[in-house]
Amino acid sequence: MRVYISADMEGVAGVTAWEQVEPGGGAEYSRCQRLMAAEINAAVHGALEAGAASVTVNDAHGHMRNLLPEDLHPRALLISGTPKKLGMMEGIDRGFQAACFLGYHARAGSAGVLAHTIHDVVQRLEINGQEAGELGLNALLAGCFGVPVVLVSGDTVLAGEARRLQRGIETVIVKEALNYHAARSLPPRLAREKIRLGVARALRKKDFRPLLAPAPVTVTIKFSDPARAAAAAIMPGSQQPDAVTVSYTGVDYLEAYQAARCFIALAKSN
Repeated sequence: MRVYISADMEGVAGVTAWEQVEPGGGAEYSRCQRLMAAEINAAVHGALEAGAASVTVNDAHGHMRNLLPEDLHPRALLISGTPKKLGMMEGIDRGFQAACFLGYHARAGSAGVLAHTIHDVVQRLEINGQEAGELGLNALLAGCFGVPVVLVSGDTVLAGEARRLQRGIETVIVKEALNYHAARSLPPRLAREKIRLGVARALRKKDFRPLLAPAPVTVTIKFSDPARAAAAAIMPGSQQPDAVTVSYTGVDYLEAYQAARCFIALAKSN
């Protein structure tokens, strides 16, 4: 069994502020790098306990160079750096039997800790009319390759999002979201133990199915202001129904996903 891990940082136990997850945060960021790595190592340990032959970890946060190779479990293969064609899901392929999302956060506009969707220029993102955050976007991308997402870890708001997205998914709650910048968090050691046990339990289940989006697939993004939307609408094939909204219809989910990333890159450049 090959297991894939997409690792974000905002959903790690104890994290509540941007300086903790950005390189400019100095000692705070360095400390949270270690906390992130420790949660991933717990997940790798749980996967190996459940019989995984290999575990691939994609550093999926920010500039995607947060994980230090020397801090990771010796059985983990690390994908690091940017740009990546598949972003937070770089390296996923049909050879994996399961995917786990570690340290994830809730979608933009929700009550989760540091909740957002890819970038703060995005106010709302929809796939075929259904609101989605990074969890939904990446679960559907895994589904393109026939890989089910069996576990997510993060705060209470993310857990609710995951349960609405996919019935029966294993959720490991490492902190209770109080607001955007506050949480009641588990001690890191307890969070890691819950992750280890949760991953092992999830991988032993046999009834997970990949999450799929029926084709054609339309992605719609509401941006933070008209200038951002105007920049995104430069992309060929885009539609702009109002001053802050841009949409694109792809023949399949992979095309729609790539369009969404292009929209956001253009909007950020404005």
